Amino acid sequence: MSNSITESSTVLKNIDTSSLVDKAENSIVDFIKVNKLKVGDILPKELELTEKLGVSRTVVREALLRLKSIGLIESKKHKGAVITNPDVLGSFKKVFHPSLLDNGTLKDLFEMRLALEVGIADFIINKITDQDIQELELLTENIVSGDTALPWSIEDEKKFHGKLYEILGNSMLLELQDLLIPIFQYVHQSGILEKPIVEGDFISHKELVEVLKKRDADAYRKAIRVHLNNHFARILA
Repeated sequence: MSNSITESSTVLKNIDTSSLVDKAENSIVDFIKVNKLKVGDILPKELELTEKLGVSRTVVREALLRLKSIGLIESKKHKGAVITNPDVLGSFKKVFHPSLLDNGTLKDLFEMRLALEVGIADFIINKITDQDIQELELLTENIVSGDTALPWSIEDEKKFHGKLYEILGNSMLLELQDLLIPIFQYVHQSGILEKPIVEGDFISHKELVEVLKKRDADAYRKAIRVHLNNHFARILA
């Protein structure tokens, strides 16, 4: 009688390849969610986590180190692991470099920046002050203006659009903008976008400021869209 294993006699099941540390990390995060722990709350001690999770103390420590590395917890003397407000963009900062991202992801980030610039129009108009207008006017004095979106300087972009994000008072958007603009410049110049750079309707930074003075969100939204026309034309099918 043959000892060979046939397809009909034996069913092979997928093997769960996730490590114990992965499982422990996920279990701790689930514990935080289910128990609705908030910033400042304390996690159970390592020994208690070890007993409840049924894993070694080494596994628990590694899982806690991972959570600490993303800013979800911090170690405090005489308290142990305490829930903190995580740096949401912390992990992104480590990978926001063209060499670490494939072309599909780079294009997605390019689109993301375009969507943000147009999408924040109402918030900018709601919060902009006369002082902000004056500062933007000063910034545009040193920015090269022409009939097209080119040439453009990454430093000029950071200063002008960074000021717009600063007006929002949203620190996360400001931080995200700093990460996106270098990626945006790389995609624009790298050849990833197959469509050529074209000339067409264009509104300069200085003209954008004139529109901002009207305090009209719809007008500004249309103006910033025209300001970015060249980029939209290159990414849209």
